[in-house]
Amino acid sequence: MSKQTSILDHYPDYEVNIGMEVHVQLTTKSKIFCSCTNRTGKEPNKNICNICAGHPGVLPVLNKKVVDYAILAGLATNCEITKLGSFARKHYFYPDLPKDYQITQNDDPICTEGFIPIRLEDGSIKKIRLMRIHMEEDAGKNTHAGGNESFVDLNRAGTPLLEVVTYPDLSSTYEIKAYLKALRLIVQYLNICSGNMEEGAFRADTNISVRKKGAKELGTRCELKNINSFKFISDATEHEIERQINILEDGGSVDQETRLWDTKNKKTVVMRSKEEAADYRYFQDPDLPLVQVDEEWISRIEKTLPELPQQKFERFVKENNLSEYEAEILVDDLELANYYEQAREITKSKHLINWILRDIMGYLKEHKLSLIECKVTPQKIAAIVELLETDKINNRAAQQVFATVAQTGQEPADVVKEKGLEQVGSSEELEKMVLEILQKNPKQVADFKEKQNERMLGFFVGQAMKISQGKANPKIISELLKKHLS
Repeated sequence: MSKQTSILDHYPDYEVNIGMEVHVQLTTKSKIFCSCTNRTGKEPNKNICNICAGHPGVLPVLNKKVVDYAILAGLATNCEITKLGSFARKHYFYPDLPKDYQITQNDDPICTEGFIPIRLEDGSIKKIRLMRIHMEEDAGKNTHAGGNESFVDLNRAGTPLLEVVTYPDLSSTYEIKAYLKALRLIVQYLNICSGNMEEGAFRADTNISVRKKGAKELGTRCELKNINSFKFISDATEHEIERQINILEDGGSVDQETRLWDTKNKKTVVMRSKEEAADYRYFQDPDLPLVQVDEEWISRIEKTLPELPQQKFERFVKENNLSEYEAEILVDDLELANYYEQAREITKSKHLINWILRDIMGYLKEHKLSLIECKVTPQKIAAIVELLETDKINNRAAQQVFATVAQTGQEPADVVKEKGLEQVGSSEELEKMVLEILQKNPKQVADFKEKQNERMLGFFVGQAMKISQGKANPKIISELLKKHLS
């Protein structure tokens, strides 16, 4: 795999240290500290109550399912599970935070010291260390209208979040994308988060610092916040690395601050000076009891762990003999991977993966359909492959069958019968046809024997396919032609 170019290629004396903070929005039925439906909805302030709206004197009650999901995420990312945890209040003022504090975890997060392996450009594996995973509530959402008007929607307030925090182990935009992709796949495979970045279900903040190679101390970090796509995160990181290096090259110093990505002007801009932990005045929430997790609880959750992306990738390569490229495409889309596995239960043909990656994915892209909308079910694509594999139909007929099934949803065998696409495979019948073709084309036969031009063989095969209306078995035809032309 070729190395992705980076701004650091132009500044060989510098290195970058990047840490990620990812907010994973959980898909529990209710919110983290109340029974309100965990759904934002189109109508503002519809799914709220006194608790998530922050009324004075209300008492939060922890949703146990949130703890289940946190333990599940911790086990899937090789973390230690904290046996005795607590919640804290993180104080700051913002219009979408009615209590003026956020309930989160501070001193003893639910998960600590894990790692997520990523595959580097050269194929090697690098472990990105996780400092912590902690549970917290989401804030509401501000909507800024025209003029000087702003509105607050609290439907999102109280939505359960996991914040996944890495050590500054990442050193390039390639590694950032690989890490975010790996984490996103894990939470999707666990079925605890949709992973939808546009809707804010998977939000990443990037902490970046640069320093001269060999320097003992990390550079001053700046945080890039509220960027909702892998591409924008990559572009913003590249710009921010160059901005910091240029400041240092000019003899200046980098200020610690939170910055936003200006997509129009392709540059980062200051949002605010970066707060330290002391600015939030953390203290333990007196309204919530300690969270005690015993071995039985952990064992129960561990039994529900599904096959994870890296495990599926390795199985596809080792047991199903897929290439790393093919396996990666499937693993990156759990719905597509499940489609492939259902089809493979019916046929073990090595051609199955080609039909899925070429024909199924091509058809979906062309017609702008989702996999669930496709009328070629796993069972039907497997049936088409089996008809081809057993020489019931040839490649040309298989394409016709696929096109018809995709439009109508008919069973492949019925389409073959209805359209008369059964392959003519009788050796006696095909040999008679080959002899007639050779007899009618003496000039081409003479040319072939004189020049031994293999391309001329295609002419005879084409004649056979034309006479048989595309139903002849081209493999048998070629063998018979070679036999009678030798």
